[in-house]
Amino acid sequence: MIQHSVIFKLKHPQGSSQETAFLNAAKSLVSIPGVQNFQCLRQVSPKNKFDFGLTMEFSDQQTYDRYSSHADHEAFIQNFWLKDVEDFLEIDYKHL
Repeated sequence: MIQHSVIFKLKHPQGSSQETAFLNAAKSLVSIPGVQNFQCLRQVSPKNKFDFGLTMEFSDQQTYDRYSSHADHEAFIQNFWLKDVEDFLEIDYKHL
């Protein structure tokens, strides 16, 4: 099992229409085959500079790789991620 997580800060003000559009697009990633236990989260701790998190699980590396190259994921990266995200940290865990 692989847990894919990204925490990020958007370029847009909290509550803006751009923020809403980004989060709605991010939530659509759940429809990509192989995505399990998808969550879209708002950061509440003052201990870091990020505002949101996305986390999901994949049964194996091959499934994760198919997700990464899926047309819907690629479109999300091009249409939203690259233009809307100010900073991020990506962490991929393999369950022990």
